[in-house]
Formats: sequence, C-alpha cells, structure tokens
Amino acid sequence: MSDDETLGRAVEALLLASEHPLNASELHALFEAASADGLWSVPTTVQQIDAVLRRLSTALTPFGGVECVQVGGGYRLRTPPDLAPIIRRLWPERAARLGGASLEVLAIVAYRQPCTRAEIEEVRGVDSGGVLRTLLERRLVKIVGRKDEPGRPLLYATTPEFLEVFGLDSLRAMPTLRDLESLRAEEEARRAGDRQLELDALDALAETLSEATPSEAPLSDDPDYTSSEDA
Repeated sequence: MSDDETLGRAVEALLLASEHPLNASELHALFEAASADGLWSVPTTVQQIDAVLRRLSTALTPFGGVECVQVGGGYRLRTPPDLAPIIRRLWPERAARLGGASLEVLAIVAYRQPCTRAEIEEVRGVDSGGVLRTLLERRLVKIVGRKDEPGRPLLYATTPEFLEVFGLDSLRAMPTLRDLESLRAEEEARRAGDRQLELDALDALAETLSEATPSEAPLSDDPDYTSSEDA
C-alpha cells in the first residue's frame, strides 16, 4: 500500500471516529503526536491532508451512503440528508424536527449573537425562556457570558453543533439579512404574479361565458328546467 493510500485510510478512520469536525491542521497535529510516539511513520503535511480531504469530499463510498462534508470549521463523515427519513427509524424516540418557535429563537440568536433573553423577547413579543432551555438542551445555543448592564443578564450564542445541524462551515456562510430581504421580496412578487394570473384567468373565463351562445352556456344545471323556447 502506498503512502497516499495509508494516509487516506487514516484520515477516513479519524473522521469516522471523531465526535466533531476535524480540519487539516487538527488532523496534522494528531499525526505529529502519533509520529512522536513512534506510532506513525508516513511523512505527512497539511497540504497532503488537504488533498485527501478534497478527494474524500468528491467521492467516499461507491453507493454514496456516507459522504464527507465541510461543516463547522472542519470535515465530517455523515449520511446524506435525503436518507434522513429511513435513518430516523433507528431512533424513533428522538424529536425529528425543531418547532416554529425554536427556529424563530435560533434565527434571532444566530443573527444577533451574543444576545440576551430580553433582546430575543423584544423581537418575538412573547416569553422565550422555555424555548431557550430546549435549545440549550439540544446544544444548539450556549451561554457565553453576562451583559454589562443592570442585572447582568445571560448572553446566548450559537454552538458548533448549530453549524453542523444546518450544514454551515462557519457563521459567515449564513445568508445576510439583505439576502433574506431580497428573497422575501422575490417571494412576494411571485405570489403577486400568481394572483394576477388567477385574476386574468377569471376575467378571460367571464368574457368567454358572456360571449357564449345559449347552447354553449345552459341557463340552469337543473335537469327539470325547460326554457321558454322548448315549452
């Protein structure tokens, strides 16, 4: 087996065994530590590891049931999102999705972090204590300190798990608020266009009916109805 193949196998194994994403520098540090202990003899550089990671990202397994993705500041092996419905059946007791309230709070924290509970509730207009506890339990948000103001309220921010769950390499990969406004404007324009198409279709139908002859447009759907001409 060549050195490249040996390195590739080792990187795959480390990504599989790791509980969090690993980047090339972290992997290199692991190989350096193993080399110092006499457990790794293959010359390894950060550039070589980068090349392996890029190759794994392109194709990992023949069937594509496992993929190597860049997320949370590193790389991780995981199953593709489209297989989630069948994989969830392994853990039927787990909550599969976040509710609307949780997503709202998570979005506020993500864009305004670090922020306090009061700042979150100012945006939402409702109590958010229970939702924050749920997000803390699911390790999607964390407490990062206290704000320097009367009462010293807790400050909340997102976690590396948040990046992993939503497939983000870093917070910089999130769409900007300007992007979101543009998407919202496009959606509203599309809906307005769809509504106009419906109105145009109704107008065309009304015009067609108004121009129809009696035989094309019966005066009644009642089977017992008899017109004056038939009487």
